[in-house]
Amino acid sequence: MRARDLPIILDGRPGRWNAITDVPGVEVGYVTLTESGARTGVTAILPRGRAAVGVPCAAASHSFNGNGEMTGTTWIEEIGALTLPVMITNTHAVGTVHRGVVDWVADRHPALAAQWLLPVVAETWDGYLNDINAPHVRLEHAAQAIEAAATGPVAEGNVGGGTGMNCYAYKGGSGTASRLVEHGSDTYTVGVFAQANFGSRHELTIAGHRVGHRLLDDNPMETTNWFAPSGAGSVIVVVATDAPLLPGQCKSLARRVPMGLARTGTTGSHFSGDIFLAFSTANEGALTSGFTVADDYQSLRFVPWGRMDPYYTAVVQAVEEAVLNALMGAEEMTGRNGHRSPALPVATLIELLEQDGAGAGSR
Repeated sequence: MRARDLPIILDGRPGRWNAITDVPGVEVGYVTLTESGARTGVTAILPRGRAAVGVPCAAASHSFNGNGEMTGTTWIEEIGALTLPVMITNTHAVGTVHRGVVDWVADRHPALAAQWLLPVVAETWDGYLNDINAPHVRLEHAAQAIEAAATGPVAEGNVGGGTGMNCYAYKGGSGTASRLVEHGSDTYTVGVFAQANFGSRHELTIAGHRVGHRLLDDNPMETTNWFAPSGAGSVIVVVATDAPLLPGQCKSLARRVPMGLARTGTTGSHFSGDIFLAFSTANEGALTSGFTVADDYQSLRFVPWGRMDPYYTAVVQAVEEAVLNALMGAEEMTGRNGHRSPALPVATLIELLEQDGAGAGSR
């Protein structure tokens, strides 16, 4: 099930797969690890596919709360461009995945690796379910996730870097959604991918309906004195679009992500690293920054700033739905030290939404 199977109204028009892969060229790949104490994995998001790694996309990042990590962002902020796959994993596997990306690029794109590489690797903490200090994630898993990347429908919930994650004290993980934006005679896509690992149970809000405070039973993460305070975790969100945007406009998209998260109820925890990246696949061939550049000048075609509001709306709508899809796609999991993360009780949730008159045309 996905969020659109619930009796709710979700604003906006999604693309074909209602996924980040609705943006032409964008591919997603996973490695999921669930053996020998592992409840973790690696996610790879390729803006232009494997063959075009190294071709820049306009890009920018935004940190809503900095209790987390996304490598490579200082260089993205400097030049306004992203050239490598975006990887997402668990907190203690960032270094391993970073090196794994370098190894993959050196093997598949040696001319690119001969200059310098600053991979983008983001993380959220899965230590409730995963034996996070064990070396479950290995160098080759980064390459495997990249090689597995494909367009089309995207699996959600307990997959890839989201395997061991929790959201609103339910099983969370990987989620995605998209929106179509009409722009003059053109139609562009805004796609979102979220690794959802944040929020306290009582906060959970679905399509404007506050349901979390009525779903407080079966809540082992918050009723067991195991380690972390309620709401701890993190969330990584990647926003992609084929609309032609400046790097500063990508920054504006990334800065709208918290508004979509807030629709699902969170107020933002001190112990949650909330870090976002946005990129545009338009203007291929611009924003190059290698040792040798043949052009004396490069040009960017971009949406006028005064026409950006529909893209902001699309981000907010897609982020909200991506988080809900992560919850809907996740299955109950038991992991480290017998810790259990229950799945969202969909049947009970539907009853609550119907009691509230959800789907009757209002939010």
